[in-house]
Amino acid sequence: MVENTAKAATTVALRNGAQMPTVGLGLWKMPPKECADAVFNSIKAGYRLLDSACDYGNEKESGEGIKKALDEKICERKDLFVVSKLWNTFHKPENVKLACQKTLSDLGVDYLDLYLIHFPIAQKFVPIETAYPPEWTTCETADGAPAMVIDETVTYQQTWEAMEKLVDEGLVKNIGFCNIGTCMIQQVMNYSRIKPAVLQVEMHPALTQQKLLRYAQSVGLQTMAFSCLGSSSYVELDMAKVEDSLMTVDLIKTLAEKYKRTPAQVLLRWGVQRGTTVIPKSVKPERQVENFGLYDFEISEEDMKSVDGLDKNRRFNDPGVFAELAFGRFTPIYE
Repeated sequence: MVENTAKAATTVALRNGAQMPTVGLGLWKMPPKECADAVFNSIKAGYRLLDSACDYGNEKESGEGIKKALDEKICERKDLFVVSKLWNTFHKPENVKLACQKTLSDLGVDYLDLYLIHFPIAQKFVPIETAYPPEWTTCETADGAPAMVIDETVTYQQTWEAMEKLVDEGLVKNIGFCNIGTCMIQQVMNYSRIKPAVLQVEMHPALTQQKLLRYAQSVGLQTMAFSCLGSSSYVELDMAKVEDSLMTVDLIKTLAEKYKRTPAQVLLRWGVQRGTTVIPKSVKPERQVENFGLYDFEISEEDMKSVDGLDKNRRFNDPGVFAELAFGRFTPIYE
């Protein structure tokens, strides 16, 4: 049974004793022109975790927001927990440090608190000066059309060992991974010199991933849940329908009325209370404040179980589906 941490803490301890906040600001799909202000406003509102990635294409702007907050002495660098991710095209060991240094430069920081392998998919290397972020495609067809090119010469273990060297050199404090399951986690646990600290995966009431969360907890991994509000990030990408929204589900609306909260707060509190870190995205200051207001109420055990019952194993972010439709390459990473 997944642990219910009813009196949810504002931070959780990682393997090395570092404290990771349980609510952060997600930067995926945040327009670059709005990103600096959104990051600054979130820090001003009390956020200390920022979840970025090379692939989001807004790390320079995120860095501007961080700099403004530090310049105005809202907090110190040591108070922030800055997260980024290694993109697929940088999996070869000789390219891992290159990617990390580019992220550090864009964010304007000397180190990352957490660096994650974004997907268990190694793609052909794309030089930074050619395209950045390189995204999912490179020009490989005879007519120069974009194509998704897999690099079959590099293993996940090689990439992980290069990630460990980033810790050795002080460029990152903690390392982990995204979008993998129990078998692959166990393999990394077996061969790793520096154990993974965090697993980031899609997780919400329609995709509770109870076994994965329980397993992560059993091996000392903290779990960070993305898309914690469900389908809202995917409707505009044609990867979900409006009616897939969890915020319009009768149970969630009923609980929102019961606890005098918004449906989003109920969904986010459910995530925090079951022991995960949540990273909702918002550029609106008032919504950021709302999303952060999760620590002064708790959901009863009975209601937590009711929300668990909404599970449909409904995954919105699946490369085994979208990569084939968008890039013509079938790349399943889940069974």
